[in-house]
Order: sequence, then C-alpha cells, then structure tokens
Amino acid sequence: MSVQNNPELPVYFFTGFLESGKTKFIKESLADPKFNEGENTLLIVCEEGLEEYEPEEDYMANVTVEYFDDVQQLTEDRLRARARRAGAERVIVEYNGMWELSPFFEAMPAEWDVYQMMFFADATTIINYNANMRQLVAEKIQACDLTVFNRVTPDTDTMELHKLVRGLSRGAGIIYEYRDGSIVYDEEEDPLPFDINADIIEIEDKDYALFFRDISEDYMKYEGKTVRFTGIIAKDEQVPRDLFVIGRHVMTCCEADIAYSGFAAVWKGAESLKSYDWRKMTAVVKIEQCAIYRQKGPVFYPISVEECEAPEQKVATFY
Repeated sequence: MSVQNNPELPVYFFTGFLESGKTKFIKESLADPKFNEGENTLLIVCEEGLEEYEPEEDYMANVTVEYFDDVQQLTEDRLRARARRAGAERVIVEYNGMWELSPFFEAMPAEWDVYQMMFFADATTIINYNANMRQLVAEKIQACDLTVFNRVTPDTDTMELHKLVRGLSRGAGIIYEYRDGSIVYDEEEDPLPFDINADIIEIEDKDYALFFRDISEDYMKYEGKTVRFTGIIAKDEQVPRDLFVIGRHVMTCCEADIAYSGFAAVWKGAESLKSYDWRKMTAVVKIEQCAIYRQKGPVFYPISVEECEAPEQKVATFY
C-alpha cells in the first residue's frame, strides 16, 4: 500500500540536544520485537552523535535511514518522497534539539500523524541549557508527551528537574533514567497553588499563568465555580456590547512569545470598561458557546468588576 493512500502514517518523534540519549533509545526500541514487528520504517535522522545506527543489525532490516543535516532541507515534497521510497508504514524522527519544531511540522505531510513525542535530556546539563536556551527547551517540553532525563545519579536534584517540566507542562510524563540503568517514574503530585474548592477561588497575580493553563486544559471542573483575579481589559467594537475580555499577558519562555491570554466575560456594565484598564473581577464560570472562542469554553459572569492598580509584575509567567 502506498503512503499516498494511507490516511494516517504514524510518526514517533524524538527530540533533545546532542548526546541526550535519543539514538540509544531508538535503537533499543527497534530491537524490541514488541515495538518492531517488521513494519517498513522510515528513520529520519537530523543530527549525528557518537552513537550510530548499524545497518547490519537484524532490527535494521526493515528500516530505511534518511539524513537531514540542514533544517532548510525539510520540505513536504522531500519528506513524502522519502516515505514513498521506503514503502514506509511508520516514521521515526530523531530531531535536532537545536532546531525549532515549527520547520518540521510545517513541512510534515498531511497524512502523517504524530503518535508519540518524547524529549530527552541529560540531567547533568539540561538546567544550563534551560538557562541559556530557554526558548528551545520550553517548546520541546511543552509539545512532548514524555520527558526522559538520563544520566541521573543519587545526588541529582530530581525536584529541580520536575519543576522544570511542570513549569511548562502539567500533562507530560517524566522518567528518570539512572546511570546504572534503573528507571524511576515521577509520581510527584502537583497541587495547584490555589484552592479550587474554595467558595471563591482566589488567583494571586503570580499564579495567573498556571490558572489560565489549568482552566484551558480542563475547563469543565470550573463549571459553576466563583473565581477572583486581576486582569487587563480588552474591548472590541465588533463583539456584543455586554461582552468583554479580561486576562493577562503571559510569557512562556522568553519575551518573543509573550501573548495576551484572556477570558470572555458577560456583564451589563461592559460598556463602561476601556481597553488596557486594570480590573479585579469576581465572577461565576459557566461553560458555554461563545463568539470570542468560536466554540464552547469558560465564560465569566461577573459579580463585581472593581478598579485596581496594575500588579507589580504585569507579565505573568510560569516560574
């Protein structure tokens, strides 16, 4: 069966910086008969480290390796042609951690479907990478299903690694691979920094980014809850007069990705509000269809909208 007729060509995407353990993991996966049952596999390699693939190994018999050493080489036509030539029934990507993710996903053929995405990191160097290349680290962790920290020792501060991931993703799994080969799954519970069962859920300024992410990921648990937070108003003449948006500018990893992240609110006094005004709002959350979202989402019905000063830190962050 040709790739063109396959509506879903599964893609397993592995990224991380040089010598982070990607190649080793892929080789072990291909050698595992539970993962590799003989499917024709296109293996796209975007950087070469000390660990290499050995074509003579039995588990490579059904694998076609294609190397891309320049991000500009990633085009839809090239990727589709490589898959067709390999007769690919699935694709494995070993991605260069120094490349942004967007070039690959912009080039990825429509019939390719990412089944799993993993980020690999050397526990001894990732904190320095994060300090110096925050944007590259952040986008990888935010996009992945699982983060694997290897070269872990008993002296490693795993809580620091845990906080690195949880500051960017509440859903990604975390694994610590120790130097002796043992593996530990991170089962640390992360309570929210606010009480979701309180009569009024008080969102402090420093916690707005976490609140926005949590309600965006699981808005149904906020149905009927009363929430209080400080935000900046956004108005648009094209929306109904009783509708406004209130939120904060949120920075995920660096100044380049600062974006306004707000919620729709319905209030009879909306006409009195002006864009860029700061307000402290207490409101009941209802989950319903909304023109602002163009789909169902959390709509706030204010009990009060009070004038207030801008917070000391105007841009909300996850850390």
